[in-house]
Amino acid sequence: MRDGFIKVGAASPELRVGQPFFNISKMLELFSLASGYGVKVLVYPELSITGYTCQDLFLQDALIQDSRKALLEFVSATKGSDILSFVGFPLEHNGKLYNTAAAVQDGRILSYTAKRNLPCYGEFQEDRWFTQSPDDVEYIEDGIPFGFKIIHRYGPLSVSAEICEDLWVSSPPSASHAENGANIIVNLSASDEVIGKEEYRRNLVSMQSAKLICGYVYADASEGESTTDMVFTGADIIAENGSILNQSSFSTGALTISEIDVSKLNEERRRTNTFKIVSDPGYVSVPFTLDMCDTVLTRRIDPYPFVPSDDESRARRAEKILTLQALGLKRRIEHTRAGKLVIGLSGGLDSTLALLVSVKAMDMSVRDRKDIIAITMPCFGTTKRTKGNAEKLAEALGVSFEQIDIKKSVLQHFKDIGQSENDFSVTYENAQARERTQVLMDKANQVGGLVIGTGDLSELALGWATYNGDHMSNYAVNASIPKTLVRHIVSYVASQGKKESKVLYDILSTPVSPELIPPKDGEISQVTEDIVGPYELHDFFLYYFVRFAFPPSKIFRLAKIAFAKTYSDDIIFKWLETFIRRFFSQQFKRSCLPDGPKVGTVTFSPRGDWRMPSDASPELFLEDLNRIKGTF
Repeated sequence: MRDGFIKVGAASPELRVGQPFFNISKMLELFSLASGYGVKVLVYPELSITGYTCQDLFLQDALIQDSRKALLEFVSATKGSDILSFVGFPLEHNGKLYNTAAAVQDGRILSYTAKRNLPCYGEFQEDRWFTQSPDDVEYIEDGIPFGFKIIHRYGPLSVSAEICEDLWVSSPPSASHAENGANIIVNLSASDEVIGKEEYRRNLVSMQSAKLICGYVYADASEGESTTDMVFTGADIIAENGSILNQSSFSTGALTISEIDVSKLNEERRRTNTFKIVSDPGYVSVPFTLDMCDTVLTRRIDPYPFVPSDDESRARRAEKILTLQALGLKRRIEHTRAGKLVIGLSGGLDSTLALLVSVKAMDMSVRDRKDIIAITMPCFGTTKRTKGNAEKLAEALGVSFEQIDIKKSVLQHFKDIGQSENDFSVTYENAQARERTQVLMDKANQVGGLVIGTGDLSELALGWATYNGDHMSNYAVNASIPKTLVRHIVSYVASQGKKESKVLYDILSTPVSPELIPPKDGEISQVTEDIVGPYELHDFFLYYFVRFAFPPSKIFRLAKIAFAKTYSDDIIFKWLETFIRRFFSQQFKRSCLPDGPKVGTVTFSPRGDWRMPSDASPELFLEDLNRIKGTF
């Protein structure tokens, strides 16, 4: 369970209605398979020992007795294993029959969770045979808890069960379980299949896991249950906080597995102050133990967490973000009654996106695009390519364009402060960036306009901005857009086949650079990613460090999987260490950011989403990272 990952499984074994011992044999086959995969929490369908569709056979003493014997056979056969199994079982107690989930581990029955909601509509008639779970937990069979208010606990892992219909009601037991600390809910189900139900059920499981900030393991009855008027398909689902990790359907004898990140769930609950933990004294905690081992991860680790993986979703995301950015800017224009928008257009990706957003905002406001003034400010590092692309883009979009050469101003400044023009130090670079910002600000004052910021989220994370230079603006439209997403948004606009598409594609193929050092043979000599590292890595680090508060060692583990075909372990470690050092040392720049539209869950506005002391030490995090140094 290292790093909080617990491997879970939903099993839909082959089944014969009314044959407990046959069913147990098939359940044990899947148990053995699950054990080989390292599963630690295994869930079987509702009434899996007998079959759900036994109907009036549930009133037969022979079936009840054999199901009991079959359960004990399962208990005995799984002795020595630490897998926490939930088995569907008809429990007879005090002359009544209960639809229960028996929790079994290492040759012991830990609990009986009884079904709370018995459907009696349509094809369901459960209250004909079963009794609703009692309100209070009772202790039966020499001390085994029986009821529905039961949580199985081991360290940070807390598991509770509900049964089929319990999920579908307006106030499901899982809500109460989660409020009392359960972070994984298992559901033993026998949900027959009809048209439209599969998608509804999947959405229900996904939404419940999101509302409860939990993992949800849903095990459905296989086709062996199909009889008379009902058909079953083994629709197993594993979800985590709204995301479907794995699912299957039309499966018999199948095992659906994935890994739920319990530590991420617990962190999300800490972050979400509206998620309330209560202490219902009626709940019973059942302790269990697990053998400690590394959980082999099979779930997909997306190397680009900010960017949807398919073309259609990326296009939708790009259009939505452009619209949100433009709406935020449109409101700021209206509020300030700005006459013009002023943008420093470098011919790079960030300023390109800022200009595209500004154009969209002006179009929304039914304003003349000529009210946008794009200014290119060539200096020592500017190349013919980027300067030309800036001019071509402004022309294609129909905005006003000016060129203001800042070389003389910067050289005069160097003379004033005693800086050699041959000393390519940080002073050499930042003097250019600050001169450009001064030009933009003064130009905006001159025309009654707003300076539109171009810096993106990735640059803010790394502090890759000149303080009071490109770090500052009147409204920062890209402030919550990471570099990997900036590229896809510009690419989306380019794919529209408009007049500006050709120059956009050339901008997309240009290396990312601040162009503050003189070019070599007319080509860009200062490539940002050669200096601070690949943005695709930094965006990955940023997402998991800020959004989920993962420790660096865990981020490294995930990055190794996500970028296994792209970067060596040494390279990932090097740039992750760089990320941690820069992230902490550059917080002072994030503490005084201008306004900008929030479009995603990760953003650095000091007024809303990120509050961190500017002088916080990174040592704790570097120590965590260094603990794994030399282990790969």
